[in-house]
Amino acid sequence: MSGLTAVVLPGSGSDDRFVRAAFAGPSDRLGIRLIAPPPQRGRNLVAGYRAALDAALAGTADGAGPLLVGGISLGAHVAASWAAERIGHDPGLSGRLAGLLLALPAWTGPPGDAPAAVAARMTAAQVRAGGVAAAVEQARAGAPDWLASELSRSWHGFGAGLADALDAAATEPGPTPDALGGLALPAGVAGLRDDPVHPLAQAQAWQRLLPRSALVVTALDPFGADPAVLGRATLLGWLRARTGPRPVTRPVSPGDGAGRVPPRG
Repeated sequence: MSGLTAVVLPGSGSDDRFVRAAFAGPSDRLGIRLIAPPPQRGRNLVAGYRAALDAALAGTADGAGPLLVGGISLGAHVAASWAAERIGHDPGLSGRLAGLLLALPAWTGPPGDAPAAVAARMTAAQVRAGGVAAAVEQARAGAPDWLASELSRSWHGFGAGLADALDAAATEPGPTPDALGGLALPAGVAGLRDDPVHPLAQAQAWQRLLPRSALVVTALDPFGADPAVLGRATLLGWLRARTGPRPVTRPVSPGDGAGRVPPRG
C-alpha cells in the first residue's frame, strides 16, 4: 500500500495529537502516510478541515498517491460530506480517492438533539459562563479518567476559541443519507458498542447506507487504554470493504480482529 496518504480529521473539541495517537501506528503498519490537520481554534473549525482536505487533494494532481480521507466524529462527518460534494461535482476525482476512514459518526443530516451535538452545545455554554477550566472540572465528574485527561489537554489547547469551535461543530450537518449512498468508495466504519455520545446505531446506519463499507465494533475500555484500537478498527473496516462491493460484516472485539492490522507488504 506504499504511496497512500490518509488525511484524518479530529472530532469536536479534539485535536491532531489524538488523531495521531489513534491512527499513526496502524497507518504506519500498512505503509500509509498519515496527515492529521490541527484544528482551527474558533468558528472556522469546519472551514479549516475542508481547506486541509482540498490542499491534500490538490497534491494528488501533482503526482502524490491517492488519498484516504476521514476522521473521528465531526471529522468523519466533514470528510464524508466533502468527498460526496467533490465527487458530485467531478466524478473523475474518485480515482484520486482510495477510500474513507469513518470513526464514531455521531449523526446523519441535521444534528438536532444528537447526544454529541447536545454535549457540544452544553460545553460551549459552560465555557462562556465559567471558562475552560470550569468546564473541564464539570466534565471530570462524569467521565472516566482517561477521557477527562484527554479533554483537559485538548480543551485547554483551544483556549478562548473552544466555545466557538464547539458551537461550529454542534451546528454542522452530517452527510445526508443520499450523500452517503452515493459514495462508492471503500469505507471503513468504526463504532463503540457502549458509547452514549456516539451511538453504535449511527455507525450501523452509515455502514448500511455506504455501498462499499464494513463496520468494526469495539468498546470504550480498550479504546481508553489504547486509542490505536480505534484506528485499527477503522482501517480494518476499510481493508474489508476493499475486497468486495458489500462484504458481510459482524461486530468484532479487539480479541478477534479489531486489535490486529495485517503488516505491510
